[in-house]
Amino acid sequence: MIKDITLSDKYKPLKYRSLYLYLGYLWVLLTVYVCLAPNPPDTSVIEFGDKIVHLLGYICLFLWFAQIYSRQSHWRPAVGLVLLGIMIEFVQGQTGYRSFEVADMLANTTGVLIGWLLAGSFVSFIFVRLESLMIREQKV
Repeated sequence: MIKDITLSDKYKPLKYRSLYLYLGYLWVLLTVYVCLAPNPPDTSVIEFGDKIVHLLGYICLFLWFAQIYSRQSHWRPAVGLVLLGIMIEFVQGQTGYRSFEVADMLANTTGVLIGWLLAGSFVSFIFVRLESLMIREQKV
């Protein structure tokens, strides 16, 4: 049976913080690649599918980094992701095969804001829970 994590456990430094950052940066690079590729994934099967993908993608990206940075530093990944979303749109407009859309920038920024609101919930402690499970497994 898994015991709940105490408040002090939630704020312990992450043992694998560097790994989480590395994987997060890889995710950002993958996002940039997909956003600039000439043949993007087809999201037209759902109404507003493109905007939903932008929204959910940036919620997830922010929540990933929110687990790594302290609550007082959440502004760092928030600003970084908002700027990333804006820059990608400007670059897309210059490619000739992708389009610049302000609505995509708004969907990305809204995703970051929703992620920030969710960051105080259980999702911001997934890495802590994972590490505590790994430590328990090593002791057994």
